[in-house]
Amino acid sequence: MGGVSEGRGGRCLVFVRKSRGRSARYSPPRVRTKVMATTKAPAPPTASRRWAALLFIGLAQLMIILDGTVVNIALPSIQRDLQISDGDRQWIITAYTLAFGSLLLLGGRIADYTGRKRVFLISLIGFAGASALGGAAGGFEMLLVARALQGGFGALLGPSALSLLTVTFTEPKDRAKAFGIWGAIAAAGGAIGLLAGGALTDYLDWRWCLYINIPVAAVAAVGGFAILTESRREGRARLDVPGVLAVTGGLVAIVYATSRAESDGWDSAKVIGLLAAGAVLLAAFVLVESRVAQPLLPLRVVADRTRGGAYLAVGVAVIGMFGAFLFLTYFMQVVKGYSPIRTGVGFLPMTTAVLVSAGGLATRLLPRVPPRALIVPGMLIGASGMLWMLTLEPGGSYASGVLVAQLLLGLGAGLIMPVALNYATHGVDQGDSGIASASVNTAQQIGGSIGIALLNTVATSTTADYLSSHARDGLSPDVAKQALVEGFGAAGALSAGIMIVGALVVGVLMNTPRPEHRPATADAEAPAPLAEAPAHAA
Repeated sequence: MGGVSEGRGGRCLVFVRKSRGRSARYSPPRVRTKVMATTKAPAPPTASRRWAALLFIGLAQLMIILDGTVVNIALPSIQRDLQISDGDRQWIITAYTLAFGSLLLLGGRIADYTGRKRVFLISLIGFAGASALGGAAGGFEMLLVARALQGGFGALLGPSALSLLTVTFTEPKDRAKAFGIWGAIAAAGGAIGLLAGGALTDYLDWRWCLYINIPVAAVAAVGGFAILTESRREGRARLDVPGVLAVTGGLVAIVYATSRAESDGWDSAKVIGLLAAGAVLLAAFVLVESRVAQPLLPLRVVADRTRGGAYLAVGVAVIGMFGAFLFLTYFMQVVKGYSPIRTGVGFLPMTTAVLVSAGGLATRLLPRVPPRALIVPGMLIGASGMLWMLTLEPGGSYASGVLVAQLLLGLGAGLIMPVALNYATHGVDQGDSGIASASVNTAQQIGGSIGIALLNTVATSTTADYLSSHARDGLSPDVAKQALVEGFGAAGALSAGIMIVGALVVGVLMNTPRPEHRPATADAEAPAPLAEAPAHAA
């Protein structure tokens, strides 16, 4: 006999069979059913975890920027210790910038698909290992390999760090504060590196300029492992090999050409050939990216007027900043006779000006005004700082020359960097945040490399012309110092001209309104997107 019984879970069949005067309840065997689970997006981090994440991400970014400048001030000591020739010493810097700048786009795409937290942690460990190798280098070749490895791991670390920041801070108010801090780190890190490099070189040894990265990377890696949340682009990764080869070859050719221009001249066949080859390869890269299914750099990322203007602003700004670090360092050490540590201390006013401008002005105004209302004045203020280098004199005081130039440059950079870094990634599709971050870092690295080569060539040529025209006066120390100052002034004037032109272009190109006037969208990552069309549009 059978019947129907009500239970807690609803109606169920109950089978009853009689056996030897007893009735027994019989239930049919259970049928296992497969439940389809849905992937739940990770909950957004709490406010305290977000700001803790910013601390460790910022440490990684600071390490990258420090490494780009801390070695510069130790370069004379490195050259003497390892017996490096004058012609080869540039490669201590160029090996790093070549690897960094040419591999950034690939690093951004790897971070997108492999996992941003994973790439962040691996690249921190690799960067620390390369730094240890460089610090222990017994010859030029080992140091060169270590610097190239540092650049390669930096090309992974930079995009993963900035993309983690982008996906961690999505609320406009918190995002503005986070990018204000980030911009201050980016703009002030160079000066901090010069200070650290001077102290380490004077009181310890040049090798500690590399060893210092190890504890910083360890703290960032441990904290990042505990705090950061993993994020990645959905889907299977397909590396754009033709795009990788084209953009890497093109950027290597251009950076190598600019590094050779100082010794060979801009009109040499080698330099012209390398520049032409680089231009052809980059043009081929654009063609490839417009046709492949999964491009290394989706053209939609850079085609947007706002993001394109932000990339241009970053690239132009670092020309002035890197040029100032280079020429003011030589002015203080060679012309004024400062020690490395005194030179580092001499850069502290620039650091203070950046912090005041980025943290006090840009962070407060970023959510309220259009981006070009901050970037354009910042570029013009920075240009005035470079023009001030025309007033430098061998016998002039620090306060009337170097100090004024630094304060103007610092105030200008503090207005540019937080805004440009924010708008370079804000509004981009979350799956493209790594490549957008890589584009910002590429603009920084390549702009700085090309800018330094160009400005240094102008400075060297002007110095040589001055010495030639004053040969009848004899090559006295005073004449030699004045020749250097003339070269620094000419390079500063050229840098100012580049920044003024850049300000005009950004003012026309970057027509984004102030944030509260942007239409709201459902994009979780960018509540107020900057692009005129959705980021996923073709």
